[in-house]
Amino acid sequence: MSLKIFVAVFLGVGTGYFFLPAEFSDYIGTIIDIGLMVLLFFVGIDLGKQKDILDKIKKLGLKALLVPLGVIIGSVVGSMVVGIFLNMKINEAGAIGAGLGWYSLSSTILLSDGYVELSALAFLSNVFREIIALIFIPLIAKYIGKLESVSTAGATAMDTSLPVISKSTDPQTTLIAFITGVTCTIAVPIILPIILKIPI
Repeated sequence: MSLKIFVAVFLGVGTGYFFLPAEFSDYIGTIIDIGLMVLLFFVGIDLGKQKDILDKIKKLGLKALLVPLGVIIGSVVGSMVVGIFLNMKINEAGAIGAGLGWYSLSSTILLSDGYVELSALAFLSNVFREIIALIFIPLIAKYIGKLESVSTAGATAMDTSLPVISKSTDPQTTLIAFITGVTCTIAVPIILPIILKIPI
């Protein structure tokens, strides 16, 4: 699965760079949305076939929120630690991690606050996070753990990464991934500005 994703990404890069006209980019967003909806539709069918899945999630209760909480804390604290080694301001490094994979919103928030270079860095960091997640989720699920594979996706666990998680894990993990993605998506516009204002 990882190899297929890796090959697909690089075939896409090559096709876009060498073969497609610049005007094609006007339609890419629409094509991606349609493709994503089709993928999520089939993920939904797979979840719907598991009649007892909601009961299992109810039994988990608040434990289901521990995964997104861990993802948020790990992403922010991890980026702060890396920022120290890169001689960055801790709050700015933390703000990049607080994007949680949502590259369009995190970069927009930073740009609107006047952080031009930080906005570009956040965009690239979160784009790479999504690509790395898509490639490594199957390997992490197989060799480390199913819930651990969800953590790499961050906010994208509810959309672009969800089909890969569904293919690599099980229905219960897929539903937890969706909950994680929704929670992270809600958290980004709240925690990013707060972290950015921390005077450190």
